[in-house]
Amino acid sequence: MDDRFDALVVGSGAAGLYTALCLAERLGERGRIGIVTKASLRSSASCWAQGGIAAVLDPGDTIDLHFQDTLRAGAGLCDPEAVEILVREAPRHIHHLLALGVNFDRTASGGLALTLEAAHSRHRVLHSADATGKALVDTLTDRVLDHPCITVLPETQVLELIMQGGVCGGAWAQLPNGEIVPLLSRVTVLATGGGAYIYSQTTNPPTSTGEGVVIAWQQGAELRDMEFVQFHPTALYLQGAPRFLISEAVRGEGAYLIDREGYRFAFDYHPQGELAPRDIVSRAIWQHLQRTGADCVFLDLSPIPLETIRHRFPTIGRLCQEYAINIEQQPIPVTPAAHYCIGGIATDTIGATSLPGLYAVGEVASTGVHGANRLASNSLLECFVFGERLARFSALLDAFLEPGAPPEPKWGDYDCQTEVREICWRTAGIIRTAAGMTQGLAELARLEEKQPDRASGNLLTYGKLTLQSALYRTESRGTHYRQDFPDSKPEWQQHTTIVHNQYQLRPLKGTAP
Repeated sequence: MDDRFDALVVGSGAAGLYTALCLAERLGERGRIGIVTKASLRSSASCWAQGGIAAVLDPGDTIDLHFQDTLRAGAGLCDPEAVEILVREAPRHIHHLLALGVNFDRTASGGLALTLEAAHSRHRVLHSADATGKALVDTLTDRVLDHPCITVLPETQVLELIMQGGVCGGAWAQLPNGEIVPLLSRVTVLATGGGAYIYSQTTNPPTSTGEGVVIAWQQGAELRDMEFVQFHPTALYLQGAPRFLISEAVRGEGAYLIDREGYRFAFDYHPQGELAPRDIVSRAIWQHLQRTGADCVFLDLSPIPLETIRHRFPTIGRLCQEYAINIEQQPIPVTPAAHYCIGGIATDTIGATSLPGLYAVGEVASTGVHGANRLASNSLLECFVFGERLARFSALLDAFLEPGAPPEPKWGDYDCQTEVREICWRTAGIIRTAAGMTQGLAELARLEEKQPDRASGNLLTYGKLTLQSALYRTESRGTHYRQDFPDSKPEWQQHTTIVHNQYQLRPLKGTAP
């Protein structure tokens, strides 16, 4: 195997695939792009994304409205410069995806179908039924596999970054046969997704363990805003069933949130009811459950025309049917679940991290576009806008680094993933307290002494970083809600950053356009 690449992309979700294709276009036929994925190409968290991708395409919509909606949802922590780039460049990437062959839903007249989602002021969310992520990943995967300059290394686990003089020049990886090899690269891109699998209740697959953040942090990369984790309001709640996401678009099409008595309670918590920002709806459900003693609420699709239900939500319908729920006739039992990690490796607007040679894109990165609470359907958009910018502007190293000696194993054989996930859900979930998080960190420290295996160790480290950051921010803002500090404070309208174990506040960058 040739182990030298012009660009090495770690991760095979929407961010990794699109970035690899854009890098291949930039570097031309002589370029060598590697994609490393610990599973298969079609098993990323992006495949699970249902709702869609936001972009201004309707004549009645404007870039400024998308910009303002994003800032409003972000609760004062969005970087305006990054948001302006995101919303301004969005339409161009939609047209590129269409050219690549992505089949977004169409109206009866042939135009692109646009739906409304929570906290958007206009219909601007494109979709492919209720499996938009899968449609995107399938198309991008086909293009990657057909590209002569892209090499895919499936079932290959990245263990550690290759560093020399503070510069990143690739990564050490374990091949499917167990061999550990250096993958040298002139630019290294982490597109490994988030770490929401630290929670026992999550819509994410077991691959979302946050190792990209962990291996970057271990080498001194700056992390940012790790306390902000988005809890999706509506995940399927049934004993024995996975916490399958019930898309935001269901409420956007008109579904109601009701309790066991049939009461539409969301308006008791916010004037926008079901279409308030996600953090508000999640807390509303959580608080209503605490008040009533119930274990779930329900999503009532009866206000939606049957034809729309069948056309827009076939995946949700099929999965619920497996558990004897007919969504055309019965409300869906739902509760909040961890869904998206807003914080991650701090980057600028071209994906560059604080380590020369290392870049990050997608959920693993913290670009500043999501602030303290991500606007629905901006996450897939971020993958494309900033993946292309990374490919266009990233600086490739002039020469390959010397790999040095293979990394020493840092892990034992104790599988504690179940314990880590239960601790994080209980102590760093939707509503947090100092006492609970301090207890959670103590419990994680005891698990660490038992020498976790590699997967558990990554999960534990990600969980520890999340709890420490949440304990550090002594206010409530966006997705981060402290019962002991329930108000937002002006002095905390800054990013929290971590380098090694040192925390500090950083002011927001950029200005409004």
